Amino acid sequence: MKQSGVTLLELLVTLTILTILASVALPFTKVSTKRTKEIELRQNLRVIRAAIDTFHLEWSRDGDTLTGPACVKNKLSCKDVTGPYGYPKSLDVLLGVKLTGEQATVRGTTIKRYLRSIPLDPMTGAADWRLRCYRDPASVKDWCGEDVYDVTTHSQELALDGTKYRDW
Repeated sequence: MKQSGVTLLELLVTLTILTILASVALPFTKVSTKRTKEIELRQNLRVIRAAIDTFHLEWSRDGDTLTGPACVKNKLSCKDVTGPYGYPKSLDVLLGVKLTGEQATVRGTTIKRYLRSIPLDPMTGAADWRLRCYRDPASVKDWCGEDVYDVTTHSQELALDGTKYRDW
């Protein structure tokens, strides 16, 4: 009578091969996860920066001189939502600016939006971006609170290419 089954030796060899394969695959999954977060970070930075640039084009001003088309048409709200150089006073301004001029009454549009929501920083998992003012140097650590010229991540980690995420 012949019995079918697996010997202890065959079982040990199989487990050894599976362990080797798992130890090889683990670093690839870590790199893949990190690469995915890096792609998401770059995309979110692009989205926020594009919204800031569009806002600046429409609401630009130089001190008390209103130069942007939206700023000229909405004089009352211009100084409330922009810093002295026409950049938004905060990221929340990009979520909606209440229009006060003729554009609001003619078109029936009362709010101008640049972002639907503030994207999350994939490195920290929150929308806690590091902000920089127009007059600040790139290396500044504290936000002046005057306007939002640029955003970066708070993450101190290094990217796969060796650069710091906060320098992106």
